[in-house]
Amino acid sequence: MATLDDLRAVAAGLPGSEERATTGGAAWFVRSKLYAWECQPWPSTPEDVRPILASELVVGVKIGDPEDALALREMEPDVFLPSTSRWGEPKIAFRMAGIDADHFAELVTEAWRVQAPKYLRREYDASIGTSGPIRST
Repeated sequence: MATLDDLRAVAAGLPGSEERATTGGAAWFVRSKLYAWECQPWPSTPEDVRPILASELVVGVKIGDPEDALALREMEPDVFLPSTSRWGEPKIAFRMAGIDADHFAELVTEAWRVQAPKYLRREYDASIGTSGPIRST
């Protein structure tokens, strides 16, 4: 089971990443752009999702394409939640208790990549010896 400390460990390896305490819990930013956050049961949260957010740790991350969110929800509906807000920007929320550690790290890193400027992505890629995100086929 992944924890917020696991998220902190992944985020610590991402250039320019910064954790901030918000009214909704912990959140991670790169150059003042939000890329990962602890989800809370706000009044605007859909009724069917609110009890889940109130009873377990759920993290949201930015994604590059709304189609990716749909695919994740279809592949693992017990892990990836339907929309947690009415805001339409591409994002996905997942249950930390159900996510595989490698998939979790990949989602956080890709969320950072969506928000990070090019120079930080290049810095990260150089540090791990790659020229871009690693995608499985």
